[in-house]
Amino acid sequence: MAKSTKAAKELSYGEAAARLEEILGKIEEGQVDIDELSGLVKEAAELATLCREKIHAAEVQVRTITEQLERETPAEAAAEGGEEPPF
Repeated sequence: MAKSTKAAKELSYGEAAARLEEILGKIEEGQVDIDELSGLVKEAAELATLCREKIHAAEVQVRTITEQLERETPAEAAAEGGEEPPF
């Protein structure tokens, strides 16, 4: 059964990846009826897109955080109660 795009977007990355692996496993093992194949391929494509979007969003967040940390001077860190970085 194919999930709608809205329902798929509510999945976590782990859930989407697990479902994608399940679908691909069924297809690779030949466990899919030809009448079901197009729906599963569509669902797999939606899940792959969702996973890609979540990975991109995480990369952007990590990049933003690391850039903020790089801009913070040791004096600012000390003023906030932090210690100077060892590097």
